[in-house]
Amino acid sequence: MDADVIVTGAGPVGLFLAAELKLAGAEPLVLERLPTPSEETKARGLGVLATELLRRRGFGDRLAEADAAGTRDLARDHGTTLGHFASIHKLVPDPDRPRTNIWQPQLERLLTEHALALGVRILRGHEVTTIESDDDGVTVNGRWRGRCLVGCDGGRSTVRKLAGFAFPGTPPLLRTTAGRVRFAGDVPAGGRYPAGAFMFGGSMAGFTEPAGDADPDGPVTAAELADGIRRVTGTEVVVEELTDGRRFADQARQAATYRMGNVFLAGDAAHVHSPSGGQGLNLGLLDAANLGWKLAAAVRGDAPEGLLDSYTSERHPAGEAVLRNTRAQSALLAPGPHVDALREIVAELMDLPEANRYFAGLLSGVHQRCELPYAAGEPAGTYTPDLELIDDDGRVTRLHEHTRTGRGLLLLTPDTRHLADERVGMRVDVVPVTNVGPLLLRPDGVIAWAGEGSPKAALDAWF
Repeated sequence: MDADVIVTGAGPVGLFLAAELKLAGAEPLVLERLPTPSEETKARGLGVLATELLRRRGFGDRLAEADAAGTRDLARDHGTTLGHFASIHKLVPDPDRPRTNIWQPQLERLLTEHALALGVRILRGHEVTTIESDDDGVTVNGRWRGRCLVGCDGGRSTVRKLAGFAFPGTPPLLRTTAGRVRFAGDVPAGGRYPAGAFMFGGSMAGFTEPAGDADPDGPVTAAELADGIRRVTGTEVVVEELTDGRRFADQARQAATYRMGNVFLAGDAAHVHSPSGGQGLNLGLLDAANLGWKLAAAVRGDAPEGLLDSYTSERHPAGEAVLRNTRAQSALLAPGPHVDALREIVAELMDLPEANRYFAGLLSGVHQRCELPYAAGEPAGTYTPDLELIDDDGRVTRLHEHTRTGRGLLLLTPDTRHLADERVGMRVDVVPVTNVGPLLLRPDGVIAWAGEGSPKAALDAWF
């Protein structure tokens, strides 16, 4: 074997998955098609749960530093730092559970450094062309052999196609073309038009219109962008310079399962959707966090029965939820007076505090709950925030200070310390607390048990 797990794709999801595997005792190998990292600014932020996830692995200070600049860029390009649902910018962030504004190339650099520091091997300039799977493992390109293969190779995933994963869904309703633009002369006002929408903020400009029958081919040109702006706004513009041009559509598709034998999918390889609400990185990184420790346990040979199957059963509903809300956002972004009227009503609803919290929670995923294979009351099944912890001596720490090893964590109060015997300490880290808990936390931040009775069923199920 060249590796325990071969990961295809050195984007954020593949890099973080490889790091999680290494932390948990498995040997990953990352194969990346591109010879050098991409500088394309495909995404500009991490959601609440991904921010908390990376804080738990020691990224807190660097995320905060990146967020300061990213928030300035967001205000420049959008005219506000409020979150949005279907470009209705009214969502108030939760100060106790913030997101992070960071451009994807910067995030990839941080994750690359993290993975390399752990000893992860990353081979660039290797495109996957063949995979052969058998009972003992997977061979990639007739050259690299691993016990498992994980496709983190994006929405057009080669691994997904070669392995034969079904990928049902809906075709695009809208298509957006955008880039960093310098105009010469007058520019129309940004906003909604009968034929579509025109976005213009800072150096970014673009248009959205109903999707056609075929995807345009080749790089975005200045002429294509100017023609699209004219179609949407009715105004002729002169695009003097165009950089970082890109096209994207809102097709919504999801793999029927995220696992076929010893081949897995994560991130955009498992699900594609509109970028509305900036949920893609959040969703993909949580896929990686869910899969990494489970796959490592299988490689080590100490995975409880059914552990790997729980990857699909837990993450598929999370993907479905994002496809649902992005489809709803696309419906609200379509042109026409009927949609305009609906947008006005939704905007009025978002002024209600309870509705505002509902839409914010819809995008952040903080209210989603993993179905656990045993009886457990709330908040079990949800993702833990970054708790303040106080020990017996009154010392105050934060949860993220105890989670860099990637192990499970058992928080025990004085009256529950008897629940931690020597065997428990071999399976998870035990932390004495006086102000919260008792709680059992999985490596991905999911609360597995919350203080009623014994944690034995949860420990046996996950560790």
